[in-house]
Amino acid sequence: MKRLAFYFSLVVLVGIITSCSQGKKSHLIPLSSGRPYEVLVVADDLFWSNPDSALFHVLDTDVPGLPQSERSFRISRIRPSFFDRSMSIFRNIILLDIQDIYTQTKFKFVRNAYAAPQMILTIQSPNLEDFSQYVSTHGQVIIDFFTHAEMNRRINLLKKEHNGHVSTKVNSMFGCDIWMPNELTSFKEGKDFFWASSGRNDLNFIMYSFPFRDPHTFTKEYFIHKRDSVLKINLLGSREGMYMETADSLFVDVANISVRGDYAFEARGLWEMKNDAMGGPFVSHVRIDRTHARVIVVEGFVFKPEKKKRDLMRKLEAALYTLTLPNDKENVEIPVDSSINEMKIKETKASRSL
Repeated sequence: MKRLAFYFSLVVLVGIITSCSQGKKSHLIPLSSGRPYEVLVVADDLFWSNPDSALFHVLDTDVPGLPQSERSFRISRIRPSFFDRSMSIFRNIILLDIQDIYTQTKFKFVRNAYAAPQMILTIQSPNLEDFSQYVSTHGQVIIDFFTHAEMNRRINLLKKEHNGHVSTKVNSMFGCDIWMPNELTSFKEGKDFFWASSGRNDLNFIMYSFPFRDPHTFTKEYFIHKRDSVLKINLLGSREGMYMETADSLFVDVANISVRGDYAFEARGLWEMKNDAMGGPFVSHVRIDRTHARVIVVEGFVFKPEKKKRDLMRKLEAALYTLTLPNDKENVEIPVDSSINEMKIKETKASRSL
């Protein structure tokens, strides 16, 4: 056990040193391996193979807001003895460090320790019981941590290459900017409304605005009412009486979040085409443009019947964070927070209780 403790301490120490000095030798760090939303867990059988493994159940949680069950992550697990040079370059890694030298359970992380981009999360705990209870209680923090890390990577890719036509249209119509995927090639304009879609209609982006006058704007009921009224006019089906609407208000989840250091209202749920069989998931960000006293809504939705939708939705959701309003600072850090500490745990617990 002491040898295992020394091993994990060495891993974390080397990771910190490498991360701190990466500015000088970043050219030596290899490209990380693994697919987006894939996590490698380094753990002994005792802490993983148990049928009640708390960490497995957290990572195996369904993605919210999708019409069918899809797991948050693809999970791989190896024993510590197999964590060698080839495995250490995985993009998302969780190290379990459970031994009685610790007095409480804590999360620690390092970036780009052995490869880039990379996130390594270490969970230190005195025993299996404390570990299981802590992970079960703060499981959403782990999910958000790796989800946000992947979204940061997507945003970095969009920063280098994004849809110029969408940016131009958004700027001319709303005086804003947003980085959307290049797959969006079809466009439609309306009054204070813009829709961009991929050729197969699987990826979709909409943006609309309205005056900020109602004190109930940032509520679930107001959001659904406004969304349905806008889409009924602008997103019509192939026949009369067909238009997009929110499928079921009971399955719409809302939360207060921060985007670029400012308040935003997030909503996710399912959409359907009235009098038709079409439908799928959506995620929306509602923000305040204080310069023009208006509300800006950006939304991504997917139509891909009988296919997996997790990665498509997360691609669009990451793009929503790139929206730049007239009052936003131009030079800001990546807008998805990837920190993980006790304060973040408290904030996450509070937001989930809304």
